[in-house]
Amino acid sequence: MEFVIGVAVVIAAYVLYGVFRYFYQKRYLTTLTEEEFKQGYRKAQLIDVREPHEYEAGHILGARNIPLSQLKIRLAEIRKDKPVYLYCQSGTRSSRAASILHRKGYEKLNHLKGGFKKWTGKVKTK
Repeated sequence: MEFVIGVAVVIAAYVLYGVFRYFYQKRYLTTLTEEEFKQGYRKAQLIDVREPHEYEAGHILGARNIPLSQLKIRLAEIRKDKPVYLYCQSGTRSSRAASILHRKGYEKLNHLKGGFKKWTGKVKTK
């Protein structure tokens, strides 16, 4: 019985942490629909945080590839004074990238709702 209670407490803590993170992230990260994303990404820094092989298979026209796995060491490539538009395949990695950028002092962070798999706009492939 104590084991079941322990497991329930761990699950509850995990769920509460997820809810907290979700609402905290809404303070600094704007989730944009494809139309909203299209309206602003040309005036911003468009960053694809997927891995290079995903980027080469197809990416939004004008995007730079800075994989999430390299983001911390490539921060100097992203300006703090311009809006940042992030995307990945589904939205999970871009949300994690926004968290890293926020901790490093970046503002005006946006990401594409649903990620690249929901994108219907112009795409470039290699």
